[in-house]
Amino acid sequence: MPEYHNRELSWLEFNQRVLDQALKATMPLLERVKFLAITASNLDEFFQVRVGSLMLQKRSGRKTRDNSGYTPIRNLAAIRERVLKMNEDQYRLLNQVLIPALAEKGILLLSVEQLTDTQRAQTAAIFEDNISPLLTPLAVDPNSPPPIVPALHNIIACRLLDPSDQTNRHVLIPIHDNLPRRISVHTDDEKHSFILIEDLIAANADRLFPGEKITASAVFRVTRNGDIAVEEEDATDLADEMEDVLTARRFADTVRLEIRADAPRDLFQMIRTATGTTPQEIFHHNGPLGLASFMELAFLPGFDHLRDEEWPAQNSPAIAPGASMFETIAASDVLLFHPYESFDPVIRLIEEAAIDPDVIAIKQILYRTARQSRIIDALIKAAENGKHVTALVELKARFDEARNLTRADELQRAGAQIVYGVKNLKTHAKICLIVRRESGSLRRYVHLGTGNYNETTSRLYTDLSYLTCKSEYGNDASLLFNAVTGRSKLLRFQRLIPAPSAMKPRLLDLIAGESERAKQGLPAKIIAKTNSLQDPDIIAALYSASQAGVEVQLNVRGICCLIPGEKFSKHIEVVSVIDRFLEHARLFYFHQGGEPEVFIASADWMTRNLEKRVELMIPIEDKAIKRRLVKILETYFKDNQNAYRIQADGSSKPITAKKGDKPFRAQEYFHMQAKRAAKAREHERSMTFEPHVPQD
Repeated sequence: MPEYHNRELSWLEFNQRVLDQALKATMPLLERVKFLAITASNLDEFFQVRVGSLMLQKRSGRKTRDNSGYTPIRNLAAIRERVLKMNEDQYRLLNQVLIPALAEKGILLLSVEQLTDTQRAQTAAIFEDNISPLLTPLAVDPNSPPPIVPALHNIIACRLLDPSDQTNRHVLIPIHDNLPRRISVHTDDEKHSFILIEDLIAANADRLFPGEKITASAVFRVTRNGDIAVEEEDATDLADEMEDVLTARRFADTVRLEIRADAPRDLFQMIRTATGTTPQEIFHHNGPLGLASFMELAFLPGFDHLRDEEWPAQNSPAIAPGASMFETIAASDVLLFHPYESFDPVIRLIEEAAIDPDVIAIKQILYRTARQSRIIDALIKAAENGKHVTALVELKARFDEARNLTRADELQRAGAQIVYGVKNLKTHAKICLIVRRESGSLRRYVHLGTGNYNETTSRLYTDLSYLTCKSEYGNDASLLFNAVTGRSKLLRFQRLIPAPSAMKPRLLDLIAGESERAKQGLPAKIIAKTNSLQDPDIIAALYSASQAGVEVQLNVRGICCLIPGEKFSKHIEVVSVIDRFLEHARLFYFHQGGEPEVFIASADWMTRNLEKRVELMIPIEDKAIKRRLVKILETYFKDNQNAYRIQADGSSKPITAKKGDKPFRAQEYFHMQAKRAAKAREHERSMTFEPHVPQD
């Protein structure tokens, strides 16, 4: 038996766990729709990146095997088989469960045939006034190269008949993102009825071709290879090179063709020819394509009763409302657990720094930011206020390159110093350094985190923020920025542990240390929370630790190439928690003979993170914060509602409450804990009298 699970199949099992949430009858209806949309969005990116990469390997003739023993050809075949099964589950759920259940609750997806005469007239007017002017039909000429159609857009293929000479021709009508997917249809009751835009266009497309008649239509969608990277060795201007990459992706090879199962045979053959696809790349779907866009249904106004109760972020008890963030951090280190505790203090810190006359410099790494980012706005204001602002904007953040280019340009125009990442590495560390003049000397304030500086995802992802002004961390932060902006080496730091230079060796040493203690008959334990576990060296070290008797508990949300429960891994337990928030925090614990070492990190245990990215692992020394982090780690392993145990064959088995045990849901516990702590702190403050005193 191999000692490693296949990376791609492991990821697909993760996506199945997400789909399992949509399959839960106890889940609120619109939450089920949301999880279904997430699985479709996940598959889109999976095909762009992982399948795209494998197809490039296949076409190059590469036959080398990965750690699980799969060649690219075998891998692609196994992926196809698994995805076909997943697609069946998705559309069975949509057609047999969700659409009927939505209709019962007053949300009706209508077909053209179901429209009344009045509704047909209404939708025809919408087509004429608001849709038709934005469409650009593309003729398909058998004697010319086929038109390039946009990726991940629904496209309508039409067969047209010219009655004058009874000749047929074909056209393609791309439906761009600037058009809504749902077209509301007026009804006399309180129900929300709508038709999908592709059905509306197909029903009215005759108007685009005067004198011709549409005799058949079909809807399809292509996914192109997104695994196109900038050639950094030859790049003289990285921004220009990245623009070329974005252009190249629009014309890249097709890696997946999705087509409605009701497509006429001749149109299907025309689409195959136009897209250059082979049978292995074609997926027939019994329903609407592009299920990711159904996400907007989950947020439909007026249907709150079909959604989960809101879990608003709470104010951290460590931060007084209105208090200066600098004074708060100077008093003690602060840990924030998002999204249970608000991300706002991190934003406030940067906004305060932008206008504080004592702040001299702000240095920050930006990987993925929100569309409307207060953090970017604060950095722009800081630069305009004359502060030295350095922003390392990672242009190689896949699928966020265009936005990062735009925001970097805005920052540069404001006077900020911009660095476009590090040559041949992605800069994925989450760090902000603020230098402030206090009492005649300089003090450094540092934010270190596991998640991006993104206000939107901070409400959806679980992440950790650590705020400190301890000199060792500040000195290390300065060294890191000097290294990534000044091309100097990542030297040995006092506290921070960077990748690619030191993180992996340190992790291997920590694992080996637990193994050695276990061999001596001493207590030894490792607990780790990470998004993905793939690095062969880390996995091999964990196998050795297990064989030495180390108790290993792993909480891995997504890819897990480690095989638990075998002879070589019998002391390793792997769980995966899939719940309303996406588990994103990286958190590691090593027993260390009773003197535990605890770390948070920006990096997963993947080779790409440990060897090909600039990352940070942060040791936590504050005893109270360390105890809290260990409690967080341990809590996940108590979940018997939304946790899965990863099996030796790679499948996932839901963890359920044993007889006599109470149901326990980790994310709900964290929410209630944050709510209680905020309420207790608010009560404490309300009982405290603060006198006004004369100011100097």
